Amino acid sequence: MDNAQKAVYVSEGGRQAILERYRRVLDGWPVAAAEVRVPTREGETFVVVSGEVGAPPVVLLHGAGTNAAMWAGDVAAWAEHFRVYAVDVIGEPGLSAASRPELGSGAYAGWLDDVFDHFGLKQAAVVGASLGGWLALDYATRRVGRVERLVLLCPGGVGRQKTGVLFKALLYKPFGKWGMRRSIKAVAGVDAAETPEVSDYLVLTFTHFRPRREQLPIFSDEALQRLTMPVLAIVGEQDAMLDSRGTAKRLEHAVPQAQVNLLPGVAHSIIGQTQQILDFLRA
Repeated sequence: MDNAQKAVYVSEGGRQAILERYRRVLDGWPVAAAEVRVPTREGETFVVVSGEVGAPPVVLLHGAGTNAAMWAGDVAAWAEHFRVYAVDVIGEPGLSAASRPELGSGAYAGWLDDVFDHFGLKQAAVVGASLGGWLALDYATRRVGRVERLVLLCPGGVGRQKTGVLFKALLYKPFGKWGMRRSIKAVAGVDAAETPEVSDYLVLTFTHFRPRREQLPIFSDEALQRLTMPVLAIVGEQDAMLDSRGTAKRLEHAVPQAQVNLLPGVAHSIIGQTQQILDFLRA
């Protein structure tokens, strides 16, 4: 592995194990898709493209510690109406470059410019979750004219980022796979009893993947007020990583046109919103 990959993965064997599991997901992608490798200023970027050529474009940005597999349960419904671009975020455990420029530096907006330009997207709807929500917000506040609609699932950078849960998660670390499952449930709200395949995939990933250690920069009210496009934000009331009530309050104050949904009893991992997001994208 090169130095960039060593910052992302514990070992070469671990990297291969993660990507082999990811390949199985890609091979079972629920709709016809093209796998495109896009040259960018931050290195090669992998994008799964689904839906009819010429349909309105939607760009998907997944959360930290995952890849385009996150959208496998949503893409069939969305691709009926849109040309969907599921992007593997750089520096995460997918098939894009291991590059991790400084958050908040403007580098990620430049990287997404390259992705948009490669596909000839002058403007697109953007859907982002967690870290991907932060990236979507960063891009939308810097490139207002290129984001037609914005969907945010548990986005970082708006409400306070909690740190206590990370200490709690570390307590489970010495207990092997059982401890990793408990840690994932504590941090992300993913329960092995309810979604064993997702839990197992996350256990594999976080056994061999090195998460980013820097906190996500908080967007100022001035930056949020640049969001003039329609915005849908969905946050979980029991999110252990982010202050969802703070996120909802700030968005409602700074982005008056935003539709903000606070889901009771829901943690950081937000699923089952396929139809709500589709309705918003088609409105």
